[in-house]
Amino acid sequence: MEFESSRSFARRLDKQDSLSPFRTRFAIPEPDLVYLDGNSLGRQAFASAERLQRLTEEWGRDLVRGFNQDWWQAPGRVGEKIARLLGAGPGQIVACDTVSVNLFKLSAAALTLDPRRTKIVTDTLNFPSDLYILQGLVRMLGDRHTIVRIGSKNGEVTPDLDALEAAIDKDTALITLSHVTFKSGYLYDMAAITELAHRRGALVLWDLSHSAGAVPVALDACNADFAIGCTYKYLNGGPGSPAFLYVCKNLQEQVASPIWGWWGQKEPFAFGLDYVPAPGITRFLTGTQPIVSLLAMEAALDPLLEAGMDALRTKSLQLSEYLINLTEEFLAPLGFSLGTPRIRERRGSHVSLRHPEGYRINRALIEEMKVIPDFREPDNLRLGLTPLYTTFGEIWEGIDRIRRTVTEKRYEKYPTQRLTVT
Repeated sequence: MEFESSRSFARRLDKQDSLSPFRTRFAIPEPDLVYLDGNSLGRQAFASAERLQRLTEEWGRDLVRGFNQDWWQAPGRVGEKIARLLGAGPGQIVACDTVSVNLFKLSAAALTLDPRRTKIVTDTLNFPSDLYILQGLVRMLGDRHTIVRIGSKNGEVTPDLDALEAAIDKDTALITLSHVTFKSGYLYDMAAITELAHRRGALVLWDLSHSAGAVPVALDACNADFAIGCTYKYLNGGPGSPAFLYVCKNLQEQVASPIWGWWGQKEPFAFGLDYVPAPGITRFLTGTQPIVSLLAMEAALDPLLEAGMDALRTKSLQLSEYLINLTEEFLAPLGFSLGTPRIRERRGSHVSLRHPEGYRINRALIEEMKVIPDFREPDNLRLGLTPLYTTFGEIWEGIDRIRRTVTEKRYEKYPTQRLTVT
């Protein structure tokens, strides 16, 4: 892309954008609001609101009979839609529970496959909750496993890949990483890391929370073992919408969920007193699923499937490249530095800008400049770019408002003390 720093250039890019019609399918009640936090919570799709309205009618009319219509099958049906976005064949993804619960289930399943292997390899760039789940699981299993966290290079931007390779050995049971890291947006080479792990006899579990819906994922082609992810970011499923999990076909009959529930039972309505796991991916279901949020999330997947992951990735990279160029011209002189890889192939769909006053700048942007990014410690201002509805004009306006916030010293009136949610 040939770069120009004018507002008119952003408008030209928006006119050329083949995905621009999708923006009209989302609720945008404040046209002047620059929303750059779709990497935390996606906008509401009109299709989701319409599905919720129909669901209230179904609930009132059908009552429990709704489970025999399309409610009971929803986890598997929604899983198949997600699979089309993630390069997974049928029968390998199910929508259920939360990311943390699914990480626990799949990590426990992986660690019990070969008790001789006692090492878990992850990194310091991983989402902390993932690390907490691993720590709790190790404690529950009698502290027989060791967690190795490899470090980073370039100030928390890039993981130390040499250290990662050196850490994977004959004792490694599981490598678990965020495909796109939550602070910097660094994108791991899934195929290369998975191939390395398999060469040394280890399994890999990928957290796709910052990938699904923004970055093409090829789970089957990469020979992935396990994956988890949330649906309320780029999949626009709504606050707290159900997560998903992936287990490759050749492992499904070898592993078992550590949480046995009736939705994962082979014959749930036989009500037998002893658990028999259902065949295939269904065995990883537990209790009754949250049907309301599950069906609302299902409706939000349709625009992504229509757009296609290749087109979404192309626009995502164009948006981030444009944002980075504007940052280098307008914000770098004001003390900002890039906290995201400059190499496009190693970049997800959010850009991190680092500044010593990042937190107070973030407060000023939200409270008086009508820009919503988010902040991550210690100095990361994250800007999420959602290809279905983020425009180039919003990027230009957002960078301009950040520039004004700093040059006009608007941030100085805000305290350094953090709010609960940043």
